[in-house]
Amino acid sequence: MERRREVRGRVTLMKKGILDFHDIKANILDRIHELLGRGVSLQLISATSPNPAPIGEVAYLEKWVSTISSLTTPATDVEFSITFEWDETMGVPGAFIIKNHHHSQFYLKTLTIEHIPGHGPVKFLCNSWVYPVHRYAYDRVFFANKAYLPCETPEPLRRFREQELIVLRGKGFGRLKEWDRVYDYATYNDLGSPNNGPNSARPVLGGGSQFPYPRRGRTGRPHTKTDPKTESRLPLLCVKKIYVPRDEQFGPVKFSDFLAYAVKSVSQVMLPEITSLCDKTFNEFDTFEDVLRIYKGCIKLPSDSLVKKLRELVPYELVRELIRNDGERFLKFPSKRAWRTDEEFAREMLAGVNPVIIQRLQDFPPVSKLDPNAYGDQTSSIRATDIENSLDGLTINEAIQEMKLFILDHHDALMPYISRINSTNTKTYASRTLLFLQDDGTLKPLAIELSLPHPQGEEHGAVSKVFVPAKEGTAASVWQLAKAYVAVNDSGYHQLVSHWYVIEPFVIATHRQLSILHPIYKLLKPHFKDTMHINALARHTLINAGGVLEKTVFPGKFSMEMSAFTYKSWVFPDQALPADLLKRGMAVQDSSCRHGLKLVIEDYPYAVDGLEIWEAIETWVTEYCNLYYTSNEMVEEDDELQNWWKEVRNEGHGDLKDRTWWVELKTREELIESCTIIIWLASAFHAAVNFGQYPYAGYLPNRPTVSRRFMPELGTPEYEELKKNPDLAFLKTITAQFQTLLGVSLIEILSRHSTEEVYLGQSENTEWTLDVEPLKAFDRFSEKLMEIESNIAKRNKDERLKNRNGPVKVPYTLLYPNTSDHSKEGGLTGKGIPNSISI
Repeated sequence: MERRREVRGRVTLMKKGILDFHDIKANILDRIHELLGRGVSLQLISATSPNPAPIGEVAYLEKWVSTISSLTTPATDVEFSITFEWDETMGVPGAFIIKNHHHSQFYLKTLTIEHIPGHGPVKFLCNSWVYPVHRYAYDRVFFANKAYLPCETPEPLRRFREQELIVLRGKGFGRLKEWDRVYDYATYNDLGSPNNGPNSARPVLGGGSQFPYPRRGRTGRPHTKTDPKTESRLPLLCVKKIYVPRDEQFGPVKFSDFLAYAVKSVSQVMLPEITSLCDKTFNEFDTFEDVLRIYKGCIKLPSDSLVKKLRELVPYELVRELIRNDGERFLKFPSKRAWRTDEEFAREMLAGVNPVIIQRLQDFPPVSKLDPNAYGDQTSSIRATDIENSLDGLTINEAIQEMKLFILDHHDALMPYISRINSTNTKTYASRTLLFLQDDGTLKPLAIELSLPHPQGEEHGAVSKVFVPAKEGTAASVWQLAKAYVAVNDSGYHQLVSHWYVIEPFVIATHRQLSILHPIYKLLKPHFKDTMHINALARHTLINAGGVLEKTVFPGKFSMEMSAFTYKSWVFPDQALPADLLKRGMAVQDSSCRHGLKLVIEDYPYAVDGLEIWEAIETWVTEYCNLYYTSNEMVEEDDELQNWWKEVRNEGHGDLKDRTWWVELKTREELIESCTIIIWLASAFHAAVNFGQYPYAGYLPNRPTVSRRFMPELGTPEYEELKKNPDLAFLKTITAQFQTLLGVSLIEILSRHSTEEVYLGQSENTEWTLDVEPLKAFDRFSEKLMEIESNIAKRNKDERLKNRNGPVKVPYTLLYPNTSDHSKEGGLTGKGIPNSISI
């Protein structure tokens, strides 16, 4: 009896690539290859056949030439038909091999087999670039979107599963090309350019105890001649040549949205053109009206000379994208007029862009954890007499016992670097700020301590000054400056520490050790989208020597070095929101309360919203993991999972591998907690510390990034200037004009949502798995997030919750999930939790 029959299928792909708007030559060559019989072939692989060679006959995409009818078709989806000869004894296909015999690559999206006899349709989600066959030393294999633990993998698919992981790990050496699909590790040895002189050299971060750091993706570029430990860098404008695996690169829409950032980041080479637009004093704001002018759009893109220079420096598409995003106005930012109030200063510690640092004060005076042998006595100089009259009748001990005293403490993180930082044009302090919780739920600043290393040496301790609130006269101006120094500290710490690069090692390890068939791969993959690419772009133009970050934050050339110093104290389990709140004393354990803990400040918007999000993620992860792992033994016996966690610890975060806080990942509870932390960090936590940069820090006087003068001393010309013109003295102290233009341009781009953003609780494809129960659990997760959206909206309208809006009348929406919005609205929305760190 004839057991072979024709099986029809549909293949969806995208022919164009990033910025390939006019790739006519490639299209012509592809059509010639097709006419010569060198097309795109597929072979189905059975998941159920006992046949030792479970691979079907070769089939080709049909009617390529007539389907790709226009030589200049933009990046759009195209569907092709295909007909397979399939033997019924082969059962159900679980994978397929594809070979691209054309001249150029394409982006393969899906294969849908319309009907397999006795089974029905089969769907393959591919979402991968397929290069011409001569680029690969192996077969490109794609699997049906069903999850299997390694031990449950159908026998015919096992070797394909194992071989695919071997390919993705690579050989560990050699320069990687754009068609390579290798995920491998490297240290941050690509930030400096020692060939350009010692001022452009930077230390290697990672690989040692002095500057420990998470690993990045390896590129294999040659090392520099001057320093064999430093990897060579690409020219500034070669953003398309930075290696990350092609499937980790931005899609065309996302890359288009990101282009404006690339243009603005080269604005440092156009300093003469920009500064020539500024009046009066070179590179200075003379009045706050000068500051406000840039937010009113008064600085415009010149029509001739600057545009001409832009076009010489960067591709035309970059210029066009800048104009598309911003119109003709090069710099157009928001302004905030309530920034001077103590209430707003304190509120932003709970509901601003960096609400993850404030702690409950448990010792008075505040103490230091710095090594006294190296740094002497660093105990705070704040005395009881500085604050005891501002505690609403409480003693200091009573206020501590009633959990009403709090501290924003940047002292220990900054003190080891202050001497070196102040040897540059920056002049700043290490700060401690004490605050008091009032009966209405708001915080009141009590005192600010500004500290410098002892002039006789760091080992002699600190020299500190304490400032207290004042409403009138020169004392009030001094107090405003003290708050500005605190904001400078917090801004730098936020950029360098709150924005860790800790997720990339998980991305790399997941692709190297977990098959695309693995259920944990399918759980985590959406939360890794675009992360490797945005990190590579950051190393290329943002955090590199002389990059935008060094030009706009106070640590300057020591920025990443300071980030590495702080990474020494990073603890993975403490990244769980409940653990973090308990560690900072912002919550206490209470089994009678929701989440098992009670917030010390009930109106703490970041924590209140965050705990609801955390609980939703944890519930989703618990339900998902328990569907695949019904016992702890299954977790422990999963070789792929154990190798993944071993590599995360020993390679990705290898500098911290000997820390005792690492879990063994032997139980379902440990797996659920670890996956929940990863998803939280990549989604909600990043949203909370990233997308508020524009609304909260877009007006630089509210959140300056640099201080250029020390606090004026009585009897000096600077003090007289402060008395006569406090606004001018303030502006001369904080970020200069050009740094403001550059810095705010940067955060405006970093705060944008892409128009193709996929938010938490959404998926790029509703058929991301063939397993029914995970889909149901995901639907419940999405519904919970939409319920949280409603809860947040209600809280923001509750006038009793004063920290939700504050004097600036800006509602706290940074943890508003936006799951219910499918309009793909991009831009500066100030809300929404993207699935991944993609900006």
